[in-house]
Amino acid sequence: MGAQDFWVVIIVIGFCFQAQVSSSQNLTCNPNDLKALEDFMKGIETVIEGWGNNLSSNCCEWAGITCNSSSSLGLNDSSIDTYRVVKLELPKKRLAGNLSESLGMLDQIRTLNLSHNFLKHSLPIPLFHLPNLELLDLSCNDFSGPIPADIDLPSIQSLDISQNFLNGSLPPSICNNSTQLRALNLAVNYFTGVLPPGLGNCSALEDLDLSTNALTCTGGLSQGLFRLQKLTRLSIQDNKFSGRLSKEIGNLINLVRLDISTNLFSGTIPDVFHRLRRLQYFVAHSNNFDGQMPPSLSASPTLSLLNVRNNSLQGSIDLNCSAMNSVASIDLGSNRFYGPIPSNLPSCRNLNNLNLGRNNFSGQIPESFKNFHSLSYLSLSNSSISNISSALKILQHCQNLTTLVLTLNFRDEELPADPTLHFERLKVLIIANCRLTGSLPQWLSSSSRLQLLDLSWNRLEGTIPVWFGNFSNLFYLDLSNNSFTGEIPRSITGLRSLIDGRISIEDPSLDFPLVMKRNESARGLQYNQVWSFPSTLELSNNNLSGPIWPEFGKLRLLHVFYLKCNNLSGPIPSNLSGMTSLETLDMSGNRLSGIIPPSLVNLSFLSKFNVADNELHGMIPAGGQFWTFSSSSFEGGNNNLCGGLTLPCPPEVPDDDPSLGPWPPRESNKYTGMIVGMAVGFVFGITCFIGIDRYVWTF
Repeated sequence: MGAQDFWVVIIVIGFCFQAQVSSSQNLTCNPNDLKALEDFMKGIETVIEGWGNNLSSNCCEWAGITCNSSSSLGLNDSSIDTYRVVKLELPKKRLAGNLSESLGMLDQIRTLNLSHNFLKHSLPIPLFHLPNLELLDLSCNDFSGPIPADIDLPSIQSLDISQNFLNGSLPPSICNNSTQLRALNLAVNYFTGVLPPGLGNCSALEDLDLSTNALTCTGGLSQGLFRLQKLTRLSIQDNKFSGRLSKEIGNLINLVRLDISTNLFSGTIPDVFHRLRRLQYFVAHSNNFDGQMPPSLSASPTLSLLNVRNNSLQGSIDLNCSAMNSVASIDLGSNRFYGPIPSNLPSCRNLNNLNLGRNNFSGQIPESFKNFHSLSYLSLSNSSISNISSALKILQHCQNLTTLVLTLNFRDEELPADPTLHFERLKVLIIANCRLTGSLPQWLSSSSRLQLLDLSWNRLEGTIPVWFGNFSNLFYLDLSNNSFTGEIPRSITGLRSLIDGRISIEDPSLDFPLVMKRNESARGLQYNQVWSFPSTLELSNNNLSGPIWPEFGKLRLLHVFYLKCNNLSGPIPSNLSGMTSLETLDMSGNRLSGIIPPSLVNLSFLSKFNVADNELHGMIPAGGQFWTFSSSSFEGGNNNLCGGLTLPCPPEVPDDDPSLGPWPPRESNKYTGMIVGMAVGFVFGITCFIGIDRYVWTF
């Protein structure tokens, strides 16, 4: 065939294709499908983007609709070829209202995705009888009530109704005639009861997520679950499953990820991990497991993440690092392990996250940790270890160390001032509640990447060094409950991260949540990522003196500012109104004088404010958040302060002009004043001791 003939063929094919397209464009959607979509639209209370008042009668042209011709679907029931709706996809469209049962008329639909909207009330029963439906995604809505009891979805491959308000038990028919179902997600609802035995009939299931419900089991998990041998991901965390974990979990030989955390499982962890030869993630934290770790788990060659935190496991830690050549993250915190810290851990050559905190170890950090070059995150909090000087000398050789947590160790030792110590990559350093003595060491200044520093609840003395202002990435500083003296260094008012926030806060580890616990009896405040911590300057309960610098007003990104129980004096700067992100401001228990600046009413996010036990006078500012603060935020020592909700002012109160000085206090006998002053001083001291917010970092 010559070149001329070739081009003739191409032109003919082009004309044929154009003719076919023109013909297709003339086809209209099936009348039943059109009626179903019109009824669906009537149940929606909001405007559907792309479905305006001037809708075409051809529903296949509407936004989110995909159609195929009847002939392409193998339907020959009409002499007139029409389009049939095969996809309805309207995720994240802010749809509100009820889901019409008319959608059950879309008998040729393959994909129905209405996720991430505000649809409510019950799930329409006809949706669960669509013969050709392959994907149903109604996740992240406000649906309530039970799943329909009768389910018949013979073509379904993916079913996701997670993150709603659904309740009741899982219907026994959920896997009837669903031999193609590969992904089932029912997470974050309110389902109760036991797992139906019929769950094992979903023989093709690869991904099962039942997490964050109230599901239970009596005498172990449903046996049907262990028949799902194609499962690669099983997520049943955050339920009420109890009893022993069956050895039959080893039947799920294709598992890659297994999460059974935050349940009530008890007894020993079954020694079946040699059968799970593809398992990479095993998460079983926050259960009641006891006994020793099974040998097959401690020597799994495929495991990348091991998390059994917060159980009652005991014995010595015996990890086979020569076999565990894939493990990158190990969390054994909050158990009952004892003995020395394993010296062979550095031979786990890919291990970069290690949490051994809250166990019963003894001795010191092994010398072998000098060779822990892969280590990025290390927590040994509350582990009864000693010799902080040796610990820091060893750990400084961990070249990739970014997070170091040593809280509640080294009791009454001295924080070393060794100038040769150097932690170049460190971003998070927490050595709190150790009763350490000494002063802030110069070697800290070389850790220029610090983002979070907590040395609270020690016995450190001396002044806060000027070089603290050089930490350009620091957004969380806690030096509270020490014995620091002198002025607050003015350089701290120039912390760049709290002024413009132009830093990259990289979370050291997503696997080890940092938990800030306020007071020993209170519930922990958990922040799963470092960047989710509120930006904080915590300098309370020291012996700091001097003024509160007006330049603090530049810290517009600071959220929490504690200066209470010090010896600060002078006025409250009106410039503090520039701290526009501030939520907590506590300056109580000092010797501050003058008025409360009226400009502070502009702090629109302020939810906690306290200037009690100072020497302030004048009127409490009115407006803004100040209407929400009780009298306890102002009382105690501020005898010449009035206004607000419960401190009425006498008529002779002068204007809030600091040049006028304090207006005359109430007359009192000299001796009475002396006694009252002594009483206030005593109460103030007790308040600053008992009322301290005690922060403990746990892992």
